[in-house]
Amino acid sequence: MRVLIVDDETLARDELKSLLADESDIEIVGECANAIEGIAAINRLSPAIMFLDIHMPQVTGLEMLRMIDPDRMPRVVFLTAYEEYALRAFEENAFDYLLKPIQEERLQKTLARLRKVKSGEQAKLLDIAPPLRHIPCTGLNRIRLMKLEEVEAIFSRPGGIYVLGNDGHEHFTELTLRTLEERTKLIRCHRQYMVNAEHIKDIALGDNGVANILTLGGRSIPVSRRFLGPLKEQLGIL
Repeated sequence: MRVLIVDDETLARDELKSLLADESDIEIVGECANAIEGIAAINRLSPAIMFLDIHMPQVTGLEMLRMIDPDRMPRVVFLTAYEEYALRAFEENAFDYLLKPIQEERLQKTLARLRKVKSGEQAKLLDIAPPLRHIPCTGLNRIRLMKLEEVEAIFSRPGGIYVLGNDGHEHFTELTLRTLEERTKLIRCHRQYMVNAEHIKDIALGDNGVANILTLGGRSIPVSRRFLGPLKEQLGIL
């Protein structure tokens, strides 16, 4: 079982690694100190199981779940020092939770449950998730949580997904276009682009069924033939 550990406390990660060290069917493929690193690790490593701390700075474990592509969602075991979080964890459809400090006997019960889950029988998390309020963006030694109202558009390129902010800059995010389409009010206008309706200044319609959006910030965003009809419908344009 491929395991990822996401916890902002180094000692807590080390403790869990020590408890899992003698489990012959456990492979710890990575450890992360925050939710943003965790999302990147999931995209890169495809773990089957994630031990996830609930109480982390900037982006909590519960908020992190809403940022993971559903196709890449591992089974989640929450870690928490606060018992009041347990109920919320199960409201989020977690596979299980462990109270800190982790008791070996309780961990063994969790591992036994994980071993009984059939291959491909992933726990479905967040079938109905509230919209995201922020998009986490990473830069050199920093994490920026961009409010949705600050976002003009989002696009993909070979290097990843980028957020076009109303500050005139591009910001890299680990979130996928699918996650952003399902969990924000941003509108898909092209296979590689999404746009914030609140930032549309006008739409120039072409003769061949395509169009071009001009944003309030002066950016030009393409609209493909496939998405023009749905875009007009969502904007209330007949």
